[in-house]
Amino acid sequence: MTGSSGFVGGAVVRDLAAHGHEVVAFSRRVPRLPDELRDQVTHQVWDLRDGPLPKEDRPERVDAVVHCAAAVGDGGSHARAWVVNVEGTRAVRETFPEARFVHVSSGSVYDPRTPSVAATEDEAPARGYLNAYGSTKAAAERYLAADAAREDRGPVVVLRPHAVYGPGDTTLLPRIEAAAVGAWLPLPGGGRVRQHLTHVDTLTRAVRAALVADVEPEVATGRPLVANVADAEPVDLGQTVELLMFARFRPVQVVGVPLPLARALAWAGERVARWTGREPRLSRYAISHLAMERTYDLTVLRERLGVDPAPTTLHGAMGW
Repeated sequence: MTGSSGFVGGAVVRDLAAHGHEVVAFSRRVPRLPDELRDQVTHQVWDLRDGPLPKEDRPERVDAVVHCAAAVGDGGSHARAWVVNVEGTRAVRETFPEARFVHVSSGSVYDPRTPSVAATEDEAPARGYLNAYGSTKAAAERYLAADAAREDRGPVVVLRPHAVYGPGDTTLLPRIEAAAVGAWLPLPGGGRVRQHLTHVDTLTRAVRAALVADVEPEVATGRPLVANVADAEPVDLGQTVELLMFARFRPVQVVGVPLPLARALAWAGERVARWTGREPRLSRYAISHLAMERTYDLTVLRERLGVDPAPTTLHGAMGW
């Protein structure tokens, strides 16, 4: 497991250990684990920017790798994102070349300039992206697609979750709360769009399924098995955000921001961010995900991985 100290990686480590897997957790920081799972998880420090793990530091036997480590966010340089998201993926694959490789990618690999309407897996990667995160996650997928064609490599499963939320969320929820202005939450177009969200439990189930899924058809043709991952049905984004904030005892009303104004503010904010080195509060990437439909075909998730996702839920949101 890589990225084991992050939101998604930590959830995957706990889930795999709870289901009886022996886990070697790689990260720069020690992941948080309940006492009853500590005996099933071994932690090793590995900064992927240093390249492949030295042979003397590798576990004796690795059946599968779950690669969650990534540089996320709208800020940061393309060079930094490339080193972590592309070269880091290459380093993990080169360290464990014969193991099954489960790559946690992102819905951000779809075209950000057009709506994703029941998007199927073959619609990505796209040609152009609005930030380093999308472009480097797509580049990592392209690398794995080429590498999967080699006869001496283990099979590859690529998972594409969109908007992961739930207990321990360090990205989506903080951004929503930071965007609130008093009792108002401005969203491009008022959030009147359909979106697929992904509860972290849905994603951990998909990871577990990917470890044992039949990938013989893909191995025979030298390609990865790719699956969109999301909750059962899309939701109304603005309404769901209001319900989420209400569940956290911070009620807000979503107000619409005209798209041309939102795009102009994002353009200006990105340029200020380049000078300050801070992540922009509003970006063209964020607008592309907030102002357009982002829904995905889940046939592969259901039929190939055998995961029947639950509906989107805000149960327990106060504790997130």
